[in-house]
Formats: sequence, structure tokens, C-alpha cells
Amino acid sequence: MGQTSRRDALLARRLDLVANVSALTAEALRLNQKRAGIEMDVLRLELEIGRSSASAQLVRDLHEAQERAAAIMHECAACEDSIVAAEGDIEDVDRSLAATDRN
Repeated sequence: MGQTSRRDALLARRLDLVANVSALTAEALRLNQKRAGIEMDVLRLELEIGRSSASAQLVRDLHEAQERAAAIMHECAACEDSIVAAEGDIEDVDRSLAATDRN
């Protein structure tokens, strides 16, 4: 593969990776917003339970909200791991591009 075509391939790869990081970042923001909403539900339910007698339904609702929050936090962590991995791939491509430029 010629130097120009190798550079073009690396640039195309970098563009794909940057688009992937952008999509993952958008997903992370969406998940964080969803998590924040669920945490508000948890707080609301805790206040409601504190104000009134803890009905079985309120307790169930609280546990369900806490489980949803934990699941979203797990999804957020996985998304952040994917972002870190994709950023590492970009760094690898950048090093390859720099090596191509030196030659």
C-alpha cells in the first residue's frame, strides 16, 4: 500500500473512531440524564415514605427505582469503558499517522 493510500485509510479509520466516540458520548449523556431522573424518583419515594406510613406499594416502588438506578449506573460504566477504549484506538491511529508523516 502506498504512503498516500495508507494515510487516507488511517484518516478514514480515525474519522470512524471519532464518530463512534461522539455516539458513545451522546449515549452516556442520555444514560446520565435517565439516571438523574430515576434518582429523583428515589428521593421522592423516600420522602413520601418518611412523611407517611411506608405502604407496601411505596416500598416496592422504591426498590424498583433503586434497581433501575443501579442498572443504569452499570450501563453508564460500560459506556464509559467503551469511550476509553475508543479513545485509545484513536491514539493508536494518531501514532500511526505521525509515523506515516515522518516517513
